[in-house]
Order: sequence, then structure tokens, then C-alpha cells
Amino acid sequence: MNIIKIFIAYFLLLNIAACTWVGVSPQGEKVRVLTAKEVSACERIGKTTVNTAAKLAGLNRYAHKVQSELNTLARNSAVELGGDTVVPVDAPADGRQVFEVYRCMP
Repeated sequence: MNIIKIFIAYFLLLNIAACTWVGVSPQGEKVRVLTAKEVSACERIGKTTVNTAAKLAGLNRYAHKVQSELNTLARNSAVELGGDTVVPVDAPADGRQVFEVYRCMP
């Protein structure tokens, strides 16, 4: 019986670790995530550093879920800086990533 409870708890933790908890704001929906080559004609207006949980209950979360949350957080942050585009500066590390914020639309 204890093995079944442990298995169920482990299964639930894995499912929780896969969840996306960050929502994009209505304004953030309009912000694009592009590459450095795609923003050559844009005005750079700043940088933002965003963080999300890379682990949950000691378990690593799926990398694509962490990246998705980081992109969402960067998009939301870009709105606060007056930007409409973000470009990742580096790869995610421990749930943290730096993005440059650009204004590309007139």
C-alpha cells in the first residue's frame, strides 16, 4: 500500500512540475519574441531579467515549460518598458534569463 501512495505522490509531482503558471497580459500578447537578426531596424530601449521556478519539490521542470514562462514574463515586462519586442540575450539558467527590449512598431 505504501508503494502505491509513493507512486501516486510522485506522479502528481511530475504533473505539477509540468504546469505553466504564468499568464500573458492582454498587452503582453502583442509583444513578439524575435532573434537579434530580426530587430536590426528596431530601437533598443532596455533590458529585463525574468525568473521562474526551474524546480518544483526538488524535481526539474520541463525545459520547454520553463522557457515558455520566461518568454511570457519577458513579454509582460516589455510592456512596462514601452517595448513591443523582446530578444533573449542568453540561454536560461536556473529559471533565469535576460532579454533585450525593443520598440519595432512606430
